[in-house]
Amino acid sequence: MAQIRLGQSRFASPKPVNILELNYAKPQKFRIAEIKAVGLSTLDEVAIISLSGLKIDDRIDVPGDAISGALKKLWGQGIIGDVKILVTKIEGEDIYLLLDLTERPRFSRVEFGGINKTQEGELRDKVNIRGRVVRDDVLNTAKRNIEKYYLDKGFLNTEVKIIQDRDTTLPNSVKLRFDIDPKSKVKINEIAFYGNDEISDRALKGKLKKTKEHARVSIFKDVYSRLLDVDKESLTRSLLSSQVATSEEVNSYINKNFKLNFFNGSKYIPKEYRSDKEKAISFYNSKGFRDAKILEDSIYKFNEDKINIDISLEEGNKYYYRNITFTGNYIHDDDILLAKLGIQKGDVYDKETLDKRLNYDPQKGDDVSSLYQDNGYLFFSIDPVEINVSGDSIDLEMRIFEGPQVTVNSVGIKGNDRTSDHVVMREIRILPGQKFNRSLLVRTIRELSTLGYFDPEKINPDLRPNFESATVDIIFELEERPNDQIELSGGWGGFFGFVGTVGLVFNNFSIKNIGDFKKWDPLPVGDGQKLSLRIQANGQAFQNYSLSLSEPWFGGKKPNSLSFAFNHSVQRQVDYFNQTPGGGDLGFFKITGVTLGLSKRITWPDDYFSISNSLQFQNYEFNQFGTSFGLSYPTGNSKSVTLNTTVARNNVDNTIYPRQGSNIILSANMTPPYNSLNKSLNEESGDQEKYKWLEYHKWMFDASFYTPLFGSTKFVASARAHMGFLGSYGNKIGIIPLERFVMGGDGMNFNNFALGQEIVGLRGYENQTITPGKNSRGTANPEPYGGVVYNKYVMELRFLVSPNPSATIFLLTFAEAGNNWGDYKDFNPYDLKKSAGVGARIFMPAFGLLGVDWGYGFDAMPGTLKPSGPQFHFTIGQQFR
Repeated sequence: MAQIRLGQSRFASPKPVNILELNYAKPQKFRIAEIKAVGLSTLDEVAIISLSGLKIDDRIDVPGDAISGALKKLWGQGIIGDVKILVTKIEGEDIYLLLDLTERPRFSRVEFGGINKTQEGELRDKVNIRGRVVRDDVLNTAKRNIEKYYLDKGFLNTEVKIIQDRDTTLPNSVKLRFDIDPKSKVKINEIAFYGNDEISDRALKGKLKKTKEHARVSIFKDVYSRLLDVDKESLTRSLLSSQVATSEEVNSYINKNFKLNFFNGSKYIPKEYRSDKEKAISFYNSKGFRDAKILEDSIYKFNEDKINIDISLEEGNKYYYRNITFTGNYIHDDDILLAKLGIQKGDVYDKETLDKRLNYDPQKGDDVSSLYQDNGYLFFSIDPVEINVSGDSIDLEMRIFEGPQVTVNSVGIKGNDRTSDHVVMREIRILPGQKFNRSLLVRTIRELSTLGYFDPEKINPDLRPNFESATVDIIFELEERPNDQIELSGGWGGFFGFVGTVGLVFNNFSIKNIGDFKKWDPLPVGDGQKLSLRIQANGQAFQNYSLSLSEPWFGGKKPNSLSFAFNHSVQRQVDYFNQTPGGGDLGFFKITGVTLGLSKRITWPDDYFSISNSLQFQNYEFNQFGTSFGLSYPTGNSKSVTLNTTVARNNVDNTIYPRQGSNIILSANMTPPYNSLNKSLNEESGDQEKYKWLEYHKWMFDASFYTPLFGSTKFVASARAHMGFLGSYGNKIGIIPLERFVMGGDGMNFNNFALGQEIVGLRGYENQTITPGKNSRGTANPEPYGGVVYNKYVMELRFLVSPNPSATIFLLTFAEAGNNWGDYKDFNPYDLKKSAGVGARIFMPAFGLLGVDWGYGFDAMPGTLKPSGPQFHFTIGQQFR
């Protein structure tokens, strides 16, 4: 390393003496009369002298331990490149010392070459050495951090070149440059297992979640790419007929290389590989092979950018449970504990399942620990000990420590920066003074998650127990996430006019804080009320204006929700080729409605139930439009007053991506039977008189179930069922032509323009195509538009790509079936229109849930002979039906 030499000292002695050159055989004792330091450019002289440990008036031996110790201390700081201790003058017993120093240079700038801006930005956080002293260990650490960064991305052969140049713009400074060549990503060519007699290679490779083989095509690339969807036999025949290889080569290739890996990366990452090896052994343990272990594994180069992995296993014996006993249990008998454990004599020995059944089973929530911890025994612990292993059988002794019953001393929250404390605290189920209850703690986490104000992945209950006082303090750590939504889309459709949507949803609104401008963000927030404003338009053909406000804790003491909603919709029939003022308007249909609702949570049959009631008034006005939905007169006016009662049970764990639980809803809409009681009306009365006040009853049933799959929180199965029935109070009026069911397509009101009807989606078919009366619209005697009874069934397999609250993404594949009937006598629950497909969803707090689906309809739409075929669907928001 380059060093700056001071030359002759500027102090009194023309030739300072280096203490190290003095005679150690005859040390002399001196008093330090003066200490000075030279050669410093950035360091403080007083601080350096202090670091040496030498002080004025100290009596030292020269030469001696004090001087050598001072040299070691200065060297040990790592900031000095060279150091000498010189004597500038000796007067009697007084000695004058000079610390002749050379500072190490510092890094003034750090640059990167050979990489993009994104990688450079990430590496600057990992290589933060600007301003630090130039040392080999600092450079080596920086180089290792860079190599590790690329290693974690699958680049095993990264080359890092370090270039140092003196920085002439700053004193004693060095510019540093890392020239990086990541090379190619190293992929895994083949993973081979040895010694696995009981479990297949395929099963073990399936447990290596992040360590996958590369999909190979070798010399058969062209043929193989055209035959991805065929089986092995078809591929074999095609390869032989192509004459690119002999039969022996084909058979060898098929047996060894027929594997696809399009959804999982095949890059080799050591950290993930180590984790996957543990998963493979855990899989063995779950099958009873408690002694399974990896004897050795080797990783070797296949070619320049691929490696092979060989893993040698020792499976050991397969074990089974035999006798299970309990000790230390005074509160619950052995029989109760054994029944709760759910493991029988002769079951396969599975450590993972045993641990879940003893401590916490997230899917069932019904384990041995729950018996105690739901009754205050927070300190409860249970330790399974193998007391006898004989042949293939294992005897277990469950050693229990019950501990004292614990009382909740205090409950607090932190991290709710926007949401008021009372909004959070009213959702907490575990309260001070209660016995500790694990189920209530888990329930509180669910309730806080479903509020939508906090990141559900980061809700953390911090338990602070005190064994001596048998109490616990609980603090719920929260992290706010954006939850207001803005919906803004649109464009100019020529003579169609403006097409688009403007919507604002404030999910944490506060009426109380309207006058407190400090709490506007951008509107007053914090009290958990919901304000929604929305305008939709499709030119002149359709407009919708809606406003709603809800208070989930009306009165502030109980979870009684009060809601108010106003809606005005207009649908027009327009002749776009008639541009004269008013000449293009062929008729309109307007609905104006006001709804007032009140709902409450109930505790029977359990406290996941709620019941709600609402009263709605709607005014239907139509001009040259009545015949479009089956009325005998084109222009008129109808009104309705409807009472809705809904009973629901909802225990899903997350509103955006539910992993478990169910949501079951039964609702009934009923109008007063005033027309049926009107003796002046009969079956021969005109439609205008019959439908002046609409009367009907409508029943809707919706059920959704969510179950995690494969022991993972990312794979979820979703099963749904939907049914609806529209009825009348008798034959005097019959079933009205409005409020019927319209099926097909994406299920969105904005895309369907079916005012006065209940819209039900069915992917794989065009909007509204599964609708009775559709083909008679515009005829002289139109049938009522819409069905009076429908059912629909949906099965989805979902995969969570990203749980990030700012952009939650999941993929899905679905199969669904449904149908819609215009008369009860035609109802056949087995006559269903079927479809299947794939889709994707992304939830962004600012825009809500956005989705795209591709579905294939297997059946013909009414009035057609061919299957519906492929259809794309785009959705905004949660689609319930």
